Amino acid sequence: MDIIKEADFRKEIKSAPKSAYLFFGEEDYMKSFALKAASEAISPDPSLSFFNEMKLDALSYSADALLDAIMPLPMGAKRKLITVSGVDINALKASELDALFSVLSQLDDYDYNTVIINASSDRFDFGVMPKRPSALLKRFSEHLCPVYFERNTPARLASWVGKHFSHNGAVASPDICAFVIDRCGRNMYNLASEVDKISFYALSQGRNEITREDVVSISTSAEEFDTFALTNAIGARKKDEALRILRDMKFRRLDPVIILSEISSLVSNMTAVATLRADGLTQGEIADVLSIHEYRVGLMMKTSISLDVCRNMLEKCKAADLELKSGRGGYITIEKLICSI
Repeated sequence: MDIIKEADFRKEIKSAPKSAYLFFGEEDYMKSFALKAASEAISPDPSLSFFNEMKLDALSYSADALLDAIMPLPMGAKRKLITVSGVDINALKASELDALFSVLSQLDDYDYNTVIINASSDRFDFGVMPKRPSALLKRFSEHLCPVYFERNTPARLASWVGKHFSHNGAVASPDICAFVIDRCGRNMYNLASEVDKISFYALSQGRNEITREDVVSISTSAEEFDTFALTNAIGARKKDEALRILRDMKFRRLDPVIILSEISSLVSNMTAVATLRADGLTQGEIADVLSIHEYRVGLMMKTSISLDVCRNMLEKCKAADLELKSGRGGYITIEKLICSI
């Protein structure tokens, strides 16, 4: 199964676009920019976009509607762009998926189209990348090219926040950027709005250097009910908060395997930090060795969890993983794990 990343898609869409793509992964914000890049590359003339750019959403989509969209020839252009967004792919019945794949299999007969199915992160189960892609993702890959919008690392996200401040004419240190993320959450739509608010406030005061006080005074603290928020709560040993977040995730049917993978990643990092700390390395040295932002390393060190406790937590994660893979437990497995660590 060939999967490409966003950067590869942006290059490809300008020169040799394929007939169909599937946008999937955690970073929904970046998908919107990739869609814009596709529109600019395939349908650059606004006066012809009505004919050459067709959009289907949750209300207008059906397999028949998609077939109707791909059949007409483009007008005054070589290609036509068709996007499908907002559809809960997880909720599609087997017959509806079969109908969709039947339409996608006909795209060679209408090779002047580029179809992009934009799957929201919470509406498409893509498995655990890159080791365990879901059966549904594998089936989609038989008909189109999957584009993976993987979650930004804290370092990449902090860099993006810094660039967003710079775009507004403001300056923020790496520590301030990390603090903005920690306070406002990882949702990039949210972050963009909060960075704008903080920037314009500082500039209105006649300065461009962003301070911690600016962030606290102007930004809105976000409770972001995703796996990042969950691991934050677990890392801070706030079990009640972690269970509350898990209840919200259960309501939204987030895959327990994905949840466990994030918890296991956190515990693994905590164990590595504790190990290096026991060896006498400083916070900065640990950050360099593990390629984790120094601010995040500091948070793990503040929990004062011993190396033995971290190792015990890691063993419990392994046991939970085995239980989930055996088909037993589900969310109950995650609940027991949170309570035990």
